Amino acid sequence: MRLVLLLLALLMAQPVMAGTITDSAGRTVEVPDKITRLYASGPPAAVIVYALAPDMLIGWPRAFTEAELAYIPEAFRGLPEVGRLTGRGGTANLEVVIREKPDLIVDFGSLRDTYISLANRVQAQTGIPNVLIDGRFEATPAALRLLGKTLGRYEIAEIQARYAERLFAQVDEILKDVPVEKRPRVYLARRADGLESGAIGSINTEILERAGGKNIVGEVPGRRGLVQMTMEKILLANPEVIVTWDRNFYDTVRTDPVWAKVDAVKNSRVYLSPAKPFGWIDRPPSVNRLMGLRWMVHLLYPQLFPMDLKEETRRFYELFYHVTLSDEGIDKLLGPAAEYR
Repeated sequence: MRLVLLLLALLMAQPVMAGTITDSAGRTVEVPDKITRLYASGPPAAVIVYALAPDMLIGWPRAFTEAELAYIPEAFRGLPEVGRLTGRGGTANLEVVIREKPDLIVDFGSLRDTYISLANRVQAQTGIPNVLIDGRFEATPAALRLLGKTLGRYEIAEIQARYAERLFAQVDEILKDVPVEKRPRVYLARRADGLESGAIGSINTEILERAGGKNIVGEVPGRRGLVQMTMEKILLANPEVIVTWDRNFYDTVRTDPVWAKVDAVKNSRVYLSPAKPFGWIDRPPSVNRLMGLRWMVHLLYPQLFPMDLKEETRRFYELFYHVTLSDEGIDKLLGPAAEYR
């Protein structure tokens, strides 16, 4: 609780200084001398902005469920749903953005030409400065520092960036002594049937690979995103570990006679990823994945990366989500994720 109070004090005490920011795309953006209202272009941006400056966020891209709200501090539960400008299923339009009168727009994710062009167009049409932040997982520390500088939240950004750097260093230290051929075969099962996953290089499976798992989907020529799988391909690859965030799949896979032929199911190595208030694997792909990486490395290499999952979860939620979880809250959040076989 003391950590949360300290972090909130840091959040509220740091004014934004006017100046010119060079964003991750190399664009020069004039930052207002005072930022009190910030529009996040999509879910990944909303999470990183919330981590650094929840008091500036004017709304969420989508409304939370009641179960998710239990992991958001009461002060920020009432923020309205304002839609999104980027990604699949964009629901906001420029009129909505203008009506909300944000001082700044932040996008966090891809730096492809499509997104640079969108940021330039939105900025030109609304007159609201639009900052692009590199959303690659490996760039997380730099992203936190750049956004912290942009928002004047230097201290909290530095604390969070160092958390990410230490975690990456710990993972690298472990994996350097684990030959590729000895790393476990891992499958990310999406949807209730488990037949959607991500190819190597997909943002959806990034932390599985970063945690030292061999993604059984492999590389798919011309694709770096979601792919449809068949049971034949899964049985042939025979994953040793299956991870999912779909409760329906998790509840049925262990009694399914076809999936029962897979080593991960035979050996009870199917794991349900926590997903409140944000997913640990993706959904969205933002700083929430740091906790997912810690959990994944522990799943794959428990002897090399031992940890107290409950205490690490409590610490992460205090640092990034500004909430102190009770023991009961942690138990509900983790559910089967706390069960290791």
